[in-house]
Amino acid sequence: MPHNGTEHREDANLRAAGFDPSAPAGEALARLDTLRGASGVTETAIARALGAIASAQAAAMLADMEARASGALRREVRRSLFRLRQRGIESPAPRGTAEETQPAVSPSPAPDLVGLSGLFSPIDAEGARVVWLLKERRGGGVARLGGFLYDSEGLINASLNELSRRELRAERTALEQRAGIAMVEGDARLADYILCEAFRRTPTDKRPRVGNFLTLRMELVGSPPSTDIVHPIYGEMTSSLGQEPAADLMREPEFASWQFPPADIQAYADEIKSIRESVLVLNPMQQEERVNNVVARAVGELLSGARAVTIRRRLEDIAYYMARSGRREAAEWAAAAAARLRDGADASRIPFFQALVRAQLGAVFAQEQERAREEPRLIMTPAEVMRAQQQHQARSRRRG
Repeated sequence: MPHNGTEHREDANLRAAGFDPSAPAGEALARLDTLRGASGVTETAIARALGAIASAQAAAMLADMEARASGALRREVRRSLFRLRQRGIESPAPRGTAEETQPAVSPSPAPDLVGLSGLFSPIDAEGARVVWLLKERRGGGVARLGGFLYDSEGLINASLNELSRRELRAERTALEQRAGIAMVEGDARLADYILCEAFRRTPTDKRPRVGNFLTLRMELVGSPPSTDIVHPIYGEMTSSLGQEPAADLMREPEFASWQFPPADIQAYADEIKSIRESVLVLNPMQQEERVNNVVARAVGELLSGARAVTIRRRLEDIAYYMARSGRREAAEWAAAAAARLRDGADASRIPFFQALVRAQLGAVFAQEQERAREEPRLIMTPAEVMRAQQQHQARSRRRG
């Protein structure tokens, strides 16, 4: 219970933001995860709420917070972990222990995931994909929890269907032919995590379009949704994670059409464009040096913080799909790139990430040039104005 006015206000704000402390553990955890960073919601309120949820996932979330916390937040996290230990729920081993230094491997499936499997589509240029979680029924047939999701928008659609094996094969074939893709079989735990993570990222006002996803999920999986996962690709690619990710990875279709959100990359493209159109006299070497500085800064900023987590997860899932579609070498490169981000490497010093950002900037310039060809020119750049004035003056002198 809150014991001062500040805690009371924080907890009230948390409830006002949509957190229901009486909700089932899975729903409560998913809601707390989506409220991180929300206006008016503090980390200490989230830590306090987690301490009241008797779940191993709550302890795992608190352990992750403890590794990054200090001061009052760290004290609140430890109080919550103590409350959970009093209820028989131990926290995971802290970061940096001998357990964590072992090679990353995916744990054995939880008992309620035995008999389940996953089907995964590739990820398209906009981050769209289809994931199916399948469970065999004793009387024959299959229960399918299907989800259509976007990286930027979360879960777009979710449905639970009972199908015969023939119907499942027919629907899979129809989807592959209609979309021109191939679905691959994989880890049920990963499929479950991807769907749950997408649901957590779905904006509150968009939740009605996916119905009660957590209730549908409970028809197949009884445990609360996992809030983190050791991606199975690291266990599969252990021997190749130390290699340098090759720039040849850019030729794979998953990367050739991949684009960062325009809001993330447009400012860097505009800065480079202004350098190239500057009215200042810059020789080509000076101009290229300034462009290189912008690119290095773009790599460092675009591949850090929350953006790095999003890109790392995309690389992990792309590597996983590649490995199951017969592209082992490309899968190793993608897994190695993901491992660099996981381990906190300086992305601006890694040639693959430099090539990725340059390709993204090149795509922005190409799109702008295409629009310029299609639209009448109504506005001139400063450089074009100066050149026009110089040409006009030269013509005037010749006529004089």
